[in-house]
Amino acid sequence: MVETSRFQMGVIGALALSVASSVAIVICNKALMSNLGFPFATTLTSWHLMVTFCTLHVAQKFNVFETKSIEMKTIVLFGILNGVSIGLLNLSLGFNSIGFYQMTKLAIIPFTVLLETAFLKKQFSQKIKLSLFVLLLGVGIASITDLQLNLVGSVLSLLAIATTCVGQILTNTIQKRLNVSSTQLLYHSAPYQAAILFVSGPLVDQFLTKQNVFAYKYSAVVSAFIILSCLIAVSVNFSTFLVIGKTSPVTYQVLGHLKTCLVLGFGYTLLHDPFTERNIVGILIAIFGMGLYSYFCTHENKKTEQ
Repeated sequence: MVETSRFQMGVIGALALSVASSVAIVICNKALMSNLGFPFATTLTSWHLMVTFCTLHVAQKFNVFETKSIEMKTIVLFGILNGVSIGLLNLSLGFNSIGFYQMTKLAIIPFTVLLETAFLKKQFSQKIKLSLFVLLLGVGIASITDLQLNLVGSVLSLLAIATTCVGQILTNTIQKRLNVSSTQLLYHSAPYQAAILFVSGPLVDQFLTKQNVFAYKYSAVVSAFIILSCLIAVSVNFSTFLVIGKTSPVTYQVLGHLKTCLVLGFGYTLLHDPFTERNIVGILIAIFGMGLYSYFCTHENKKTEQ
């Protein structure tokens, strides 16, 4: 009973940390890219991962956590896959309308459910599927405004969905099968994720923005926001692995859509972004779907424990 209570508190803490840090970094990055004119998202992500690895390396040296040996082939492929998925998501945003990009993000949940059902034999009840449908409907109403299709953008979106789903499923399965913690897995994989994005990031960003990240004139304010973004990213990356390890890839995606709703709300209140009745209705439906998902998951977990 005590162990169950501790696990539940750990899950709640991981979820709270993930929400707080993700909303904070979205607001920080929006100010950096929209207001300060720093558009190099993929390169910035590589810096995030480098700072994350350096922070964990220092923590490991001070015995904050113990490292655990993981087969090199597994960790390299895992790191590369996650790095590629980030690059593909950014490319998808560059080639598609914002509405179609939001559809891409929404499609990650049903694709994850499909993959886990087909390859991991995981069962999702009709109630869980219904709650996910309500959630996705609400987020779609709140965030999707335009849908413009093109062949290259569609292919990139499909590849982004596939690599993201597989990467998040592996984040969960590697932790459980190899008995490694989220911190240990992130520590080992972050250098490979950072490396592939450090090499490809400037090329991707130059292709999308027609600007060179190395020729950009960095002001003191921009540099300060980049440093702040990197520091927040340590918490984002850590909490991502923590949430997926303690719960599931689908729960992490549900949480991600809660962040979307919160970001829309914060954007309206803090940044005075446009907000309509459609946004409000969509957010309310999405929150209702999240509530259903949480209730059904809790109810089914209690049945399993009995």
